[in-house]
Amino acid sequence: MTLDFEPVSDLTGSGEAKSNIALLARLFPDAVVDGTVDVDALRDLLGDDVATDTADAFGLRWPGMAEARRLSTLPPTDTFLPKPDESVDWDTTRNIVIEGDNLEVLRLLRRGYTNAVDVIYIDPPYNTGNDFVYDDKRTTSQAEHETTAGQRDDEGVLQVGEGSDRAQDRKAGASLHTKWLSMMYPRLLVAHHLLKETGVIIASIDDTEHARLKLLMDRVFGAENFIANIIWQGGRKNDSRYVSVGHDYMLIYAKNEGSLRDSGVRWREERPADEATREAARIAWAKSDHNPEKATTLMKSWISSLPEGNPAKENNRFYEFDPDGRVFRKRDISWPGGGGPKYDVIHPSTGLPVRTPERGWRYSNPERMQQDIDAGLIAWGKDHTEYINRKTYLDSGDGMVPTSVFEKKRTSSSNALDALLGDGVFGHPKDVNVLSRWISLASDNSKSALILDFFAGSGSTGHAVMELNAADGGDRRYILVQLDEPVGKNDYDTIADITRERLRRASKQLASKLTIDAANIDTGFRSYRLASSNVRAWDGKPDQLDLLGAVDNLAAGRTTDDLLVETMLRLGVDLITPLETREIAGSTLYNLAGTLFAYFGTDITVERANEVAKALVACRDENPGDADTTVVVRDTGFVDSAAKLNFAAALEQSGFTTLRSI
Repeated sequence: MTLDFEPVSDLTGSGEAKSNIALLARLFPDAVVDGTVDVDALRDLLGDDVATDTADAFGLRWPGMAEARRLSTLPPTDTFLPKPDESVDWDTTRNIVIEGDNLEVLRLLRRGYTNAVDVIYIDPPYNTGNDFVYDDKRTTSQAEHETTAGQRDDEGVLQVGEGSDRAQDRKAGASLHTKWLSMMYPRLLVAHHLLKETGVIIASIDDTEHARLKLLMDRVFGAENFIANIIWQGGRKNDSRYVSVGHDYMLIYAKNEGSLRDSGVRWREERPADEATREAARIAWAKSDHNPEKATTLMKSWISSLPEGNPAKENNRFYEFDPDGRVFRKRDISWPGGGGPKYDVIHPSTGLPVRTPERGWRYSNPERMQQDIDAGLIAWGKDHTEYINRKTYLDSGDGMVPTSVFEKKRTSSSNALDALLGDGVFGHPKDVNVLSRWISLASDNSKSALILDFFAGSGSTGHAVMELNAADGGDRRYILVQLDEPVGKNDYDTIADITRERLRRASKQLASKLTIDAANIDTGFRSYRLASSNVRAWDGKPDQLDLLGAVDNLAAGRTTDDLLVETMLRLGVDLITPLETREIAGSTLYNLAGTLFAYFGTDITVERANEVAKALVACRDENPGDADTTVVVRDTGFVDSAAKLNFAAALEQSGFTTLRSI
């Protein structure tokens, strides 16, 4: 039996409704009949823990929440159009910038990037009381909000009057909060799919929606995965009536904090004075003729000579030298807060137990303590009567734990962007240095991290990723998504235009400063724009049925390159997968790393089908891979069924196992 060409449009992806039902069917086959979920049967199978009425359950709820959740499960219907002319280094870059509504973009990315993203940073639009650009055809008017919330019926608003708890400002505020939450909820749900199990999301927000966003992220990511609420003090407002509110927040969640913990992840950054201290230690060790006591004395003398407030004076006053010249600092080895385990730790010289801290040992068992002893990480006293300490070496790279509050003036980021693009092009951009710092921390300093920002704004996140790579020679990559929101000033039509231009200029600026060691970092990006599908769909109206026109189902103005991108999105193929092309029988044969071949030629006869089939076999055999190879063709590309069947038979005989059509 010849292989069938399964339509690409019939496929489903992780997190989509059809896929969710299939997952339920595997777990609870008795609850899914003919693709339909029997909710009563599912409730019986799950037992007494199923809530039949969530009205009294704890958590954030709002009118329209269920519809917002449903939006996250819808399959994508659009595609991306590649725009090489808007890009930088299209053929070699691994960075991506996408213009379009970010909910549909996220749904399109979900198939190829589920469990692939290391860090998501977002700075969503703050709720200023204005209408949101992100409509999704589900934001509510005041009347719709009141009806959904049970506060309005056919006769009008149910609660009125001076004594009502539905005062005018509260009525308007509730509707605006509802719109904002319904905008954020489906996007966060899809974003959750994209993160790796060890992935982290950082969301900037101000006071207006901070409390609600915290509860929303508790719901989406789980309160148990909350990492921190970072406070960024960005300036002072002396004209405030009550308090100068010059801060924003960054809510940080892990997708699975347990996975981070199991991986041994500990966020650390270099102390501001570590490099100066290391240089002073090298000088002290040389001047002391490699004598630990003399070197320690010289080191303390250097520290004492520093002015008050110098970070090296604050952080490093207690460093000492090992006999081999390594510099260490003694740290407490007792259990934080008290109540830790108590067991004997034997002094290596006297053979007797050392003094046990009143709070107990930091390590839960003697075996873990022995690991540090064997590694030489314990600073012993002269005998067992003295307390012992842990050693933290200056060259260990352990660094310091970031604090939850930091200060960084926001004016510096505005000035930097003005210098790059011109005055007043984009207001209130995020600080590149701040983003670089937190992206590096959240990715555990990985040099190959994938970073996603689906509220890209001026492109600060992409700029920050390039800066990080320039600093350490990394190959981090970014995906930015920005709505085509109109701005109409300074020769920019949309914010997305600003995003791309900022990245172009930043890449040139970085390229001019790169050292030889970092000369090969990626400063380019591929530009895409969200658009309707390349394949025209018949809407079912008899008066629009055009049999001749339906033979060519490609939308006007679209190319085979456009079809390739849509195929990659539908099949879940990374957009930066290496691509080779060759011309066969009047059209392009696309080879994506030997795992996906696509041919969108038309007027394929039996003879041409054989020619294309031979070319496919040759491409595959030149660089055979272990993965199953998929072949995709244009559904209307064959002149008749005989040519299509002949093509399928030839591929099947050559060992191809998966054929699809678009």
